[in-house]
Amino acid sequence: MSMNRREFLQILAAATAAGFVLDSRQALAGNAPANYYDLPGFGNVSLMHMTDCHAQLKPIYFREPNVNLGVGAAVGKVPHLVGASLLKAYHIQPGGIDAHAFTYLDFTAAARTYGKVGGFAHLKTLVDKVRASRPGALLLDGGDTWQGSATALWTNAQDMVDASIALGVDVMTPHWEMTYGAARVQEIVDNDFRKAGVDFVAQNVVTNEFGDQVFKPYVIREINGVQVAIIGQAFPYTPIANPRWMMPDWSFGIRDDSMQKFVDEARGKGAQVVVVLSHNGMDVDLKMASRVTGIDAIFGGHTHDGVPQPIQVKNAGGSTLVTNAGSNGKFLGVMDFDVRGGKVAGWKYRLVPVFSNLLAADPKMDALITKIRAPFEAKLNEPLAVTEDLLYRRGNFNGTYDQMICDALMKVKGADAAFSPGFRWGTSLLPGDVITMEKLMDQCAITYPSTTLNHLSGEAIKTIMEDVCDNLFNADPYYQQGGDMVRVGGIQYSVTPDNGIGSRIGNMMLNGKPMEADKKYKVAGWAPVGEGVQGTPIWDVVAEYLRDVKVVKSVKLNQPKVIGMEGNPGMAL
Repeated sequence: MSMNRREFLQILAAATAAGFVLDSRQALAGNAPANYYDLPGFGNVSLMHMTDCHAQLKPIYFREPNVNLGVGAAVGKVPHLVGASLLKAYHIQPGGIDAHAFTYLDFTAAARTYGKVGGFAHLKTLVDKVRASRPGALLLDGGDTWQGSATALWTNAQDMVDASIALGVDVMTPHWEMTYGAARVQEIVDNDFRKAGVDFVAQNVVTNEFGDQVFKPYVIREINGVQVAIIGQAFPYTPIANPRWMMPDWSFGIRDDSMQKFVDEARGKGAQVVVVLSHNGMDVDLKMASRVTGIDAIFGGHTHDGVPQPIQVKNAGGSTLVTNAGSNGKFLGVMDFDVRGGKVAGWKYRLVPVFSNLLAADPKMDALITKIRAPFEAKLNEPLAVTEDLLYRRGNFNGTYDQMICDALMKVKGADAAFSPGFRWGTSLLPGDVITMEKLMDQCAITYPSTTLNHLSGEAIKTIMEDVCDNLFNADPYYQQGGDMVRVGGIQYSVTPDNGIGSRIGNMMLNGKPMEADKKYKVAGWAPVGEGVQGTPIWDVVAEYLRDVKVVKSVKLNQPKVIGMEGNPGMAL
C-alpha cells in the first residue's frame, strides 16, 4: 500500500506536534569552542587521512557503537572502548562536542545540538585550511570511498571519483571499490586517476597466475625536501567478504613478508618517512605493526574506529604509530612529523571531527555535488515513511536500522527468520526524520543486492552464525575477516565471544520454542556473494515495507544474550 501526499503531510504534522526536529538546520553549534578548528602546524612533513566515507557527499548523522567488544589480548584496549570508557581513556569531557563525536552517548540530543557531520563540501574547507598551514601536505584516502550511496551505485562510482579528485586526494588504497568489478577499477585507475595524478597503491594485490603486482605497491612523494613513502594495503579478505567473481584474477591477503620487502626497498631508495595506508582493520594493523619493522605510522581503516590518538606499537626495529580515522566523512586525521637527520624526531596528531555547522561549505565542491545529484533528486527525495525511533546500524550484534531491514524481509518474503549482513556502513536517522529513498539506499546500495528465501535446517542456521561469529571474535586478528555479526531477525540466541568456533552460539529460539537441528525454516536474506543469484533488490523489499507501515516506531532490537563479557569496556547495553 503506497502513501499519498496528503497522508504523508499528515504524518509530518504529527511528528512536528510531537516535538521532533525535522530540519537539522535548526541545530545550533552548542558549546563548541571558538578555536575548534585552529590547527597550528608542526614539523616539516604533514599527512591528512580520511577513510571509509562510503560515498557520503552530503552531511549526515552517524552514531558510534555502544558494543565494540575486544576478545583475547584486545579486551579493554583501543579500539574496543565505547562510551564513558573511551572518554576516560582519552580524557575527553563528557557532554561536549568531542564526547558526541567519538561516542554514542546522548546521541539524539547531542546530534540535534551539534548538527550533522561530514559532507565533501565541508571536508574540502577543512582540507584546504590544513593545507594552508602545512605546505606540501598530502591527502591519503584509505578506501571504501566509491560505495555506500545511491548516487555512487547509479553512476558506477563516477560521482565519488570526480568528488575525490576535486577534494584533492593524492594517494588511495581500496576495499569496496572492488565490488564494481576489476575492469571498472582498472578503468578509473588508468584514466581518471592517472590524469589527475592520484596514486592507487596496494602491495598485497597480485595476479593469481604469476603473482605480479596489480597496482603500484607504494609511491614516494617529496614533502619539503623529505622523501616520504606511502605503501598501500588493500582489505586482505576482499574475495571472501565480497563476491570473488567480481575480481576473479586477483589474489589478496595480508602478506607481511612482501610488506617488509617494500618497506626496506623504499628505505633503500631514500625514503626518510615510511607510512602504510591500510584497509586491514585496526586489530590487524596493530598486529602487523608488531611484526613488520621500519614503518613510522599506519593510517588504518575498515573497522570505522574513530580513535583520537595513535597507539604506539613496539617491534624489533623500534615502534610504529597506528591510527584509525572513523567513517562517513566524519573525521579527518592530521599527522605532523618533525623529520631531522633522516628520520622522524617527533610527531603530533589530531583526529578532527567534521561538523558541517562549524565549517562553511566550499562553493566549488558544493556546486559539483549539486550537479552530481541533479539527475537523481526526485528519486533520492521520495518519501517512504517517518521514523519515531533513532535508526542506526553500527554495533557488533545489531542496530535498529538493521532490525527494521530484518523485519521487512520477514514480512515481505513471508519468512520465519532473516539474516542481514553485518555491514558497518550506513547513516543514522533521528526520531522524526523522513526515511527517503536516499536514506534507505545509504543502508543497502551495493552491486549484488538480491534478496533470497531459503529453507535451512536449524543446524545449517547455527553453522552460518558460528562462522560469522568466528570472523568477528577469533582471538587472532589475522583470522578476523571483517564486518560485524550477521543481524538476525526472528531468532533469539546467546553468544559467548570467548569460546572457540562452533561453541559460541547457543539457546537458539524461534517464537518461544527451541530451534530443532533437523527442522527446516524459511530464512530470508540479501547480498549473496555467489555469482548469478537472482532476486528482488533489497531496497525494493524494504521500500514496499516502509510504504505500508508509514511510521516506523517501537523497533524491538533483537540483541543476543552476551555471556562472559560482564564489565567489558567495549559493551554498554
